[in-house]
Amino acid sequence: MGQFFFFVILLLGGSTVFGSVKIVNEKNEYLVERLGSYNKKLSPGLNFIVPFVDRVVYKETVREKVIDIPPQSCITKDNVSITVDAVVYWRIMDMEKAYYKVESLQSAMVNLVLTQIRSEIGKLELDQTFTARTEINEILLRELDISTDPWGVKVTRVELRDIMPSKAVQDSMELQMAAERKKRAAILTSEGERDSAINSAQGKAESRILEAEAQKKAEILRAEAERQQQILKAEAIARAIDILTEKLKTDPSAGEALQFLLAQNYLDMGVKIGSSDSSKVMFMDPRNIMSTLEGVRSVVGFQSDEYQQLTQDLEKIDRHLSE
Repeated sequence: MGQFFFFVILLLGGSTVFGSVKIVNEKNEYLVERLGSYNKKLSPGLNFIVPFVDRVVYKETVREKVIDIPPQSCITKDNVSITVDAVVYWRIMDMEKAYYKVESLQSAMVNLVLTQIRSEIGKLELDQTFTARTEINEILLRELDISTDPWGVKVTRVELRDIMPSKAVQDSMELQMAAERKKRAAILTSEGERDSAINSAQGKAESRILEAEAQKKAEILRAEAERQQQILKAEAIARAIDILTEKLKTDPSAGEALQFLLAQNYLDMGVKIGSSDSSKVMFMDPRNIMSTLEGVRSVVGFQSDEYQQLTQDLEKIDRHLSE
């Protein structure tokens, strides 16, 4: 009998000692109540509690956790129904608040996220929900972090995964996108044709300008060449007259040679006159030069530059001969 009580006492003592020892894993925390009221928090490692008095009421990790928000129907600002789902990353910062401030923490988190998503989507039009996803995530993160702070929870990240309009809205959007693409294609085509016409017109204008400049330069060069030719010709004639004058002064027989040259010039002039449309038959006397020239001019009206130059040269020679 005594042996039986000994074994019972030993068994109760062993269970008591075993129940007073608590080993907490890394990144986990335990909450302990004593006689129904919060007593302490057990940190990772070896911990002891008072048997039959202390009781572990809550065990949870402080690592980051993920809540997968199921797809929910939302209404945009322009009354379009869309389906949205999300992922929320969070962690417990204060174990005591997470247990005593709210009942069923994760369920409360899910409902809070759903409410906040519907609220933010309702502030935007359909097109904005696709282009402002990053801004929506930032707003949700800020609002959820503020709302969950009294629960000892830190929301680290919020991501909207899918934003799906209804089938009818998707069909309308596809038609709209097709129309927009056709519109952009037509605009690009017209802009290309306009640029091509502008470039062609500019090319023609530049070509005409270059052609006009080239003609201008050609005319200038031609005029300079003619002027230089006239200058050289006048210098040659003046030089020839000087030479003839000197010869006539020094050699009396040079007059006969001069008369021969004048007669040859008359013959050349007659050939030119005869080749004209209004050809005439004339008899010229080389001994009476000036009167013959005047007769030619009165008959054919010959007023060319060559005739005038020849007349001036002959007058000079005639004066030299008379001297």
